[in-house]
Amino acid sequence: MRCQPPLKSMVYNWLNNNHACLLCDEPAEQPYPLCVACEAELPWLDDGCQTCALPLPMQGLTCAECRRRPPAFYRVEAPWHYGFPLDALISRFKYNSQWPLGNLLAQLLGRWLNHRYNEDLPRPTLLLPVPLSRRRLRQRGYNQAAMLARWLSGHTGIACNEQVLTRLLDTAAQQGLSARERQRNLHQAFSVTTSAPIEGRHVALIDDVLTTGATAQALASLLLKAGARRVDIYCLARTAKPGSA
Repeated sequence: MRCQPPLKSMVYNWLNNNHACLLCDEPAEQPYPLCVACEAELPWLDDGCQTCALPLPMQGLTCAECRRRPPAFYRVEAPWHYGFPLDALISRFKYNSQWPLGNLLAQLLGRWLNHRYNEDLPRPTLLLPVPLSRRRLRQRGYNQAAMLARWLSGHTGIACNEQVLTRLLDTAAQQGLSARERQRNLHQAFSVTTSAPIEGRHVALIDDVLTTGATAQALASLLLKAGARRVDIYCLARTAKPGSA
């Protein structure tokens, strides 16, 4: 018996009532439940690496790691760095099934990307969510990256395909692992189920947070080998280098 209300109607009903700001409880006075003041105070990522979006002291720089070992993906697009209160919003969506928060963040990301496209950011033709293992999908009940990709597709008009990538291995959780450990953890963890939709195309991988970039690197390498022309990474937030502000 399916007791859970449909995801689409839950989110629609929640988002189309008179909104109070999710962060300060004042009237949002916007099409989404976030007031102008709180939106301005989100941890916007103003200065980041031109390739991986790692937070840096000023614009126009490339981090040492990307200069030393250029990644398989072309660039990362993330509007925020992973800080308060965005980290709490992402966690509530990802682990506590608070889907309207995910829809809100996807809408803000879509608005930000459309602005970037107007600034001549090359537009991909396909969105691909980072896949979850079957066991973790059963435990959580949903793949937050796939939900973000679906919503983002609606906000940008870019097609989304959830069938291209699959996770073969149920690897240990990435949290708490070093960059080298994450790379070993992901060795042969993913597969391209069909290369036809991506051959010769510019695609974008969708995830919630980019930490070391190990997952993005593994998937981008796989997609390029399968025939993709270019791979970008779209995520909500980029973490800072450990030990930095």
